[in-house]
Amino acid sequence: MELGKGGSLRALASALESRRIVSSARLFTWYVRLKGGDARVKAGTYQLNDGMRPGEILAKMLSGDVYQRLFALPVGYSSYQAAEMLEKRGIFAKDAFLAACRDQKLLAEMGISGKSAEGYLFPGSYNILPGRSERDVVREMVQRQREILDAELTGKGGGKGLSRGALLTLASMVEKEAVVPEEMPLIAAVFQNRLRKGMRLQSDPTALYGVRAFSGKVSRADILRPSPYNTYLIAGLPPGPIGNPGREAIKAVLNHPSVPYLYFVARGDGSHQFSCDLAAHNNAVRKFLKSAGAE
Repeated sequence: MELGKGGSLRALASALESRRIVSSARLFTWYVRLKGGDARVKAGTYQLNDGMRPGEILAKMLSGDVYQRLFALPVGYSSYQAAEMLEKRGIFAKDAFLAACRDQKLLAEMGISGKSAEGYLFPGSYNILPGRSERDVVREMVQRQREILDAELTGKGGGKGLSRGALLTLASMVEKEAVVPEEMPLIAAVFQNRLRKGMRLQSDPTALYGVRAFSGKVSRADILRPSPYNTYLIAGLPPGPIGNPGREAIKAVLNHPSVPYLYFVARGDGSHQFSCDLAAHNNAVRKFLKSAGAE
């Protein structure tokens, strides 16, 4: 039951009566006024049932005990992971949420040219109120991501020549690769340096997109698996984002430093060793892979 700001007590009482939560709208109105609550009830969505007494209903609305169905989308999570989380919470069915993310009519309405809303769902907390559909929630997530993009792109020359899709694709890769947030700009610089030189991006998380969640490790079979997203096998950017990046990853792509790095390898402690040439990179790979094997 939703009580909007400025909503009348009479309209609320009538709605409660129509849903058989109270037996009489007129008696409930009198009761609220008798208790002096008509000017003190707080707007919001409340979870009510026909077993509640008028005093319990009024107490909820006076205290602002609003309905909470919170869902938090972590940074970097893909739409698949979001759908699995929503299903486990009992909010939406996984397939229904994914179908909303791929709804071409909805995507066109939101100005998304890709096949999915992947990358356009802003990581953050959402209160999913009763009656909201999967499409409603996808629309809200996309709108919040658009607001972030608009704010970050202001004065950036349209994103340094990147389309919004390309920007979010790069940011999603940076988000997946970076463990230490401070390294995001350096990782973004490596990817953009490689793109300028026509080098394959060879990003591990892209090899796993649509197969399983990236946990920091890939096998030889993973990097040889044919996929339009696998940047070990394709040139340039994947056809779309591989997850939903947060604001810091977007900022890293837009504000990366001018450095000569073309390679990086995980040190095993969450940080990376960056190199300018293949010989230095191979030395770093041998060093850190040997250290990892020793553990």
